[in-house]
Amino acid sequence: MSLDVFREITPLNVNDCFLIFSRDKNGFDFPIHRHHEIELNLILNAAGAKRVVGDHEEEITDWELVMIGPELAHGWLSDQKFKGFKEVTIQFHPDLISEGLLSRHQLFYIRKLFDSAKRGVAFPEEVTRAIAPRLLGLKEKGSFDSVIQFLSILHDLSVARNTRMLATAPLLRPVRETAGWQLEKVFEYMHNNFSKELTVAEVAGAGNLTLNALNSLLKKCTGYTYTDCLNEIRLGHVCRMLIETTHTIAEVAYACGFNNLANFNRTFLNKKHCTPTEFRNSYAGKGIFV
Repeated sequence: MSLDVFREITPLNVNDCFLIFSRDKNGFDFPIHRHHEIELNLILNAAGAKRVVGDHEEEITDWELVMIGPELAHGWLSDQKFKGFKEVTIQFHPDLISEGLLSRHQLFYIRKLFDSAKRGVAFPEEVTRAIAPRLLGLKEKGSFDSVIQFLSILHDLSVARNTRMLATAPLLRPVRETAGWQLEKVFEYMHNNFSKELTVAEVAGAGNLTLNALNSLLKKCTGYTYTDCLNEIRLGHVCRMLIETTHTIAEVAYACGFNNLANFNRTFLNKKHCTPTEFRNSYAGKGIFV
C-alpha cells in the first residue's frame, strides 16, 4: 500500500488525555488515513465491511475492536449501506503514559501492547464483548474517573489472549533523525500560533530552515505542502470548537486563523467532505475531550 494516504490532524489537544467519539452510522466514508495519535476503535454490527491496516486487509465481524499505532495507515471501507452500526473511537497521545512509568514491571504488558499497536492489534470476539460495555459507558464518567477507567481498559486489553498483529511492518514514513528536531520546532510553532496570520518565512525561521528546505521537509515527512499543513492544524482546532462550543461558524473560523469565510468553507468542505454545520450536527453530544 502507498504511504501517501490522507494525513489526519486530529482535534486532540496537547492538554487532553484522550478524545472519545461515539457515533451511530450507516456507512464508512472516511478515507484511508494516518495520524500521530494511538487509536482504539470499537465497531459493532458492521459485519462484511473491510478493514485496512497497513498492508493488511480483511472483512470484519459484528464485534470489531482494533488498536492502531501512531502513523499507521488504516481505515474501514464498504460499498454497502448498513441498517445502523455503532462506532466508538478513542484517540490518545503516544506519551499518555510516560516512558518512565511504562518501564516499570507493573506496566510491562501495556508497554508491549503499545509496541504491538505499531502494526495494529485486533482483539478476539470474546474480549470485544467483555470490553464493549465499558467503552460505551466511558463518555458518561467524570473526567478523572474516565481516565482511571480507560487505564483499566488498557490493562485488560494488554493481558488479553488470542490477539493478532495485522500489518507485516509498521509502514512508518521515515524521518531523517537530523531533521527531526527542526520538524518538531516547525509544528510546535504552527500549533502555538495557528490563530494568527502566519507567513511561511516565520515558520521556516522557527525551524532554522530556508523556505525551500521547509517545503521539501514537509513534503517528504507529511506528504503535504506548508499551506496544507497549516490548514490541517487549523481545521483540527476548528473541529474541536465545533464540537465543544456554541460559537457561530464565522466566530470559530476567525478564532482559528481563517480570515476569509468563503475560503474557510471551501477548505473545510474539501478536507472534511461536509460543511461545518453538517460536521457540528453529526457530532452533537458525541465528541468528548478528557
